[in-house]
Amino acid sequence: MPSPEGRALPFVGPEHVDVGVLETFPYDGPEQEIETVTDEFSAVCPYSGLPDFATLTVRYVPGKCCIELKSLKYYVTSYRTVGIYQEHATAKIAEDLFAVLSPRQLTVETIYNVRGGFLTTCTVQLPPPAS
Repeated sequence: MPSPEGRALPFVGPEHVDVGVLETFPYDGPEQEIETVTDEFSAVCPYSGLPDFATLTVRYVPGKCCIELKSLKYYVTSYRTVGIYQEHATAKIAEDLFAVLSPRQLTVETIYNVRGGFLTTCTVQLPPPAS
């Protein structure tokens, strides 16, 4: 039986995340928090080459626009072949969405499926809370 050492699924770098698919629509309403959740987020661990699966939660208070959900799905799907550490994926999603939305507040949370006995949750809040 061949050794699994040296085996890895093919993957590309974070520069292949398709930020260009993100679209917004105007919002002119009362202040509210919007929460969008999917349990279909996946990327590739650049260390092992194996897929990482997570529940992704995006929570934001819109400024002048909201995220169009189909575009968010395409954006999230673009991570499937990207080699990126869990912590960096969470940060990149938060930074990309913050840049597109200019929200009053944004929180991105990823809860990764257990791997090697460890459950990992990553959370990024933008703008960062005041110290």
